[in-house]
Amino acid sequence: MFGIPGKPPVSMTPRAVAQITRLMGRDNAFGLKIGVKKGGCAGMEYTMEFAAKADPTDEIIEQDGARVMIAPMAQMFLFGTEIDYETSLLEAGFKFNNPNVAEACGCGESIKFKDAPGGAAPGA
Repeated sequence: MFGIPGKPPVSMTPRAVAQITRLMGRDNAFGLKIGVKKGGCAGMEYTMEFAAKADPTDEIIEQDGARVMIAPMAQMFLFGTEIDYETSLLEAGFKFNNPNVAEACGCGESIKFKDAPGGAAPGA
């Protein structure tokens, strides 16, 4: 993993920790696996799914009972990201505050990374 010793590669707000922990218990999941893939109007999209186990090459971050796994090909795109969970009158969902994003589409579902490798798919 790309990182700074002693600092987690991604962080979670208390709201994200609470929601991830709740959903892990509900779905009897090992944790939330996050990644990125090609798609969307800006070129890339986040992926998220609850998984029963981690792959041996996943980076695992644990915080107050919440567990997040990051696939190897997505690690450099997600380093420094803060995961939040927001609710409003119209929607609720996880939000990624990612310092590596150069552009995002209007709907907020698609992103473009700074200095992304030309044409290389980062995988999930």
